[in-house]
Amino acid sequence: MKPDDKNAFKSADSRPFRILILAASQRRQFNCPGVDSKARTLMLRLAEALPEEWEIDYEDLGNVYGREAIRPCNACVSTAMPLCCWPCNCYEKSSSAEPDLMWNLDLYARLDMADAWAIIGPINWYAPSTNLKLMFDRLVCMNGGNPREDLIDHKNPELAMQLETKPEWKELGVNHLEGRTAAFFSYGDDASDERDASGRPVYLQHAEYFDPGSEPYRDLRDCYAPLVWQCRFSGIEVPEPLWRYEDFGKGRKYSENQAEQIPTEVHFTQAFDQWTSDFASFVTNKGRVMPGKYRAAGYTPPSHRWADIKLKWREIRISSGVAPVGSSPRKQDDLGLNQDDRFDRKKGEGEILRGK
Repeated sequence: MKPDDKNAFKSADSRPFRILILAASQRRQFNCPGVDSKARTLMLRLAEALPEEWEIDYEDLGNVYGREAIRPCNACVSTAMPLCCWPCNCYEKSSSAEPDLMWNLDLYARLDMADAWAIIGPINWYAPSTNLKLMFDRLVCMNGGNPREDLIDHKNPELAMQLETKPEWKELGVNHLEGRTAAFFSYGDDASDERDASGRPVYLQHAEYFDPGSEPYRDLRDCYAPLVWQCRFSGIEVPEPLWRYEDFGKGRKYSENQAEQIPTEVHFTQAFDQWTSDFASFVTNKGRVMPGKYRAAGYTPPSHRWADIKLKWREIRISSGVAPVGSSPRKQDDLGLNQDDRFDRKKGEGEILRGK
């Protein structure tokens, strides 16, 4: 059945199971290339196959012309763990300056409300698709992210560094989505028909540059290993049988490797349907998941106008070469390291080098 977000606030034993399915291809028919992906077809196939009494939520992460994109992680956690807030406060919903698909599709809340996630996507250059990787980069905050941005004046790095050393931080830094299940189904064509008899790319002029024997990942499901291990690191359960890869269209032209070929790929559809069955059985036996203490579902970001004014003053001081005493920018200035004190911060280094 369709998801009812109100159920997320009921007790675990009085609400239905809730599943979030994500189609993680870049392709959409509403953008270049004008054709929908296999991931979207499989997402809908999975949604139809799951029990009718479950709440089935799903989303296609593919690119749509004119729609906002998932914005990249700013790596706040590398400055201080408490600077990375749960849910991510580097961006905001309905922002015109930095529109973000994660916030505008309420993905933090929908990930929080689900008992399990089913993620379907292709392998692009030995890795997950860009949009899926962006989403997981932004989910660094599920692993110990700061649920109390008021303690750091929204985004003050000096206050975050101080908080990281205080005893109370141990109570705040928890895995906010721990206990859920994540399942991954990836597929690929192993370069379609672009290989010669030796396993090298047919376009390659310097054969010595490419050694098929040294090509990464003997098991192509390992292309998704970074996402699987991020989940496990964050307390998300990824059972081995639910982490799967299957070939699709290997040796064929790309034009003959589309969603409309799925019904004729018997081995592939059987493998996907088995993964679906394994997924349904596992989450049924596991049962509903208790939500964390600090929830993304129902979260309303606090006002931070005064904090923004103070952060703007900090920015002006740094741009003027007078960073706050004791701050990392001040220490780096004193050591002559980053040399990034300037007002024209939107200019690239190449433009500055060339005096443009």
